[in-house]
Amino acid sequence: MNGGEGDDEAVTSEGPPQPLEWKFSQVFGERTAGEEVQEVDIISAIEFDKSGDHLATGDRGGRVVLFERTDTKDHGYRRDLERMDYPISRHPEFRYKTEFQSHEPEFDYLKSLEIEEKINKIRWCQTANSSLFLLSTNDKTIKFWKVQEKKVKKICDMNVDPSKAGGNGSIASSSMSTTPKPHLANGGLPEKSYMCSSSDIKIPPGGIPSLHLPVVVASHETSLAARCRRIYAHAHDYHINSISTNSDGETFISADDLRINLWNLEISNQSFNIVDVKPANMEDLTVVITYYNLKSYFAILIDKFWFSISRIIAHMPRAAWVTLYMSCIRHGLHLHRIGPSRNVITSAEFHPNHCNTLAYSSSKGSIRLIDLRQSALCDTHSKLFEEHETPGSRSFFTEIIASISDIKFGKDGRHILSRDYMTLKLWDINMDSGPVATFQVHEYLRPKLCDLYENDSIFDKFECCLSGDGQRVATGSYSNLFRVFGCTSGSSEATTLEASKNPMRRQVQNPARPSRSLSSLTRVVRRESPGVDANGNAFDFTTKLLHLAWHPTENSLACAAANSLYMYYA
Repeated sequence: MNGGEGDDEAVTSEGPPQPLEWKFSQVFGERTAGEEVQEVDIISAIEFDKSGDHLATGDRGGRVVLFERTDTKDHGYRRDLERMDYPISRHPEFRYKTEFQSHEPEFDYLKSLEIEEKINKIRWCQTANSSLFLLSTNDKTIKFWKVQEKKVKKICDMNVDPSKAGGNGSIASSSMSTTPKPHLANGGLPEKSYMCSSSDIKIPPGGIPSLHLPVVVASHETSLAARCRRIYAHAHDYHINSISTNSDGETFISADDLRINLWNLEISNQSFNIVDVKPANMEDLTVVITYYNLKSYFAILIDKFWFSISRIIAHMPRAAWVTLYMSCIRHGLHLHRIGPSRNVITSAEFHPNHCNTLAYSSSKGSIRLIDLRQSALCDTHSKLFEEHETPGSRSFFTEIIASISDIKFGKDGRHILSRDYMTLKLWDINMDSGPVATFQVHEYLRPKLCDLYENDSIFDKFECCLSGDGQRVATGSYSNLFRVFGCTSGSSEATTLEASKNPMRRQVQNPARPSRSLSSLTRVVRRESPGVDANGNAFDFTTKLLHLAWHPTENSLACAAANSLYMYYA
């Protein structure tokens, strides 16, 4: 799959790869039975660096935690070991490296808007001089961080020998003496009292004959320090949902609901708007309210102050939709449409190899590929990827469940993986007629869409990821479950695992549907993943696995379940 037609033929001749057997590796922040999870500790972002030796997570408290790999430091990298046929008995292991506070809660006094400290996205940048660089963002502000090891400096060649000091025997750790000392008038001391007030170091009666400056020397000890190099602010009116670094190592993009901006890492006070989907009339982005009782005073108020009301509705939290709906019914009103009536941007990502190409997804289930060489403002796309609706299948929830929550490029740049609420789709950028594979993730929840809408679960944004070799894809689900699918020709791999120390506990071995070939040129695989309960009764919608990441070179997954980080390998 990675290399085009030649690789596809090789995979076909050898047959699809065998399903992986996933094993538990590590867990960080494991909860004890009955322990209550604090809201600020819930993980909201996770990302491997390009080498796979470092892993970063962000949480709702605005903190960024870094982990580093330890099982390759003693004997070199695993690729070198495999080349030398060195027996590898240890599974991938990571350890805590450092953490820092990336964002703090803020308040926009002009818009009367509270800005959360929650980390929405983390992206690694190119390393330099053994220092780590990464971008982190909340709803409004992006920050560029540098993490490096610094040698601890110590002071030596003191005027007084610390070994002769009283108390605890050191200047830094000596405590104040609690023994009362005799004092003279005006704060003087007796002539024979030569005790220092800040320590118990004894000074000779004749004093020190000569004083010299202490010497600061660097020791062999090191400490990690995180420093914010740049702050990119005041460029988005709406919440930032994506950031992505460019392959040129110099630029990155940030996207909100209506705009995509291009930044230079070295310039924080200027950005270029490259995509703008803001309509001329902002009312096109609000809900449409029609009322039956034209004599209702509430209806007259809506007519008179519609523009102000529509702006309030557009920024209303999703949890308030049901309350608004019932209130309108009581006043003789009807919510004719809920959700945006136009496309809004939901995710954006740079091509991994071509610095001039990027893709962004929309709330209507489409993906647009744009070329920065065409024009400064990319109003038009070079390619459009979307799956047309089946006639007669449209319902009230069609637009909501079609909204794409995440897109990822494959390592080769040939394929794009997208995740909507119901499915996981794999697209070939050379074929815009439809996805090459569709994986049913939440099909069993279709009868429960009304309940999911009422409890707000239908708006959950699940992420997706691809393996480094491009042969498998993964995404999360409810009850802390995640699914791994094989996406090569003829593969029937569809594994359901649980984010726990026993990932195979919820595994059900059900045969997947056979692949259905539509033509000799296109391969469309439609499979329904095995579920614990076809009715969805056994699934807990309050525990959801939204964030996960695949190691760039190995079959290793990192999953975030609430405040716990689980690591698995195969």
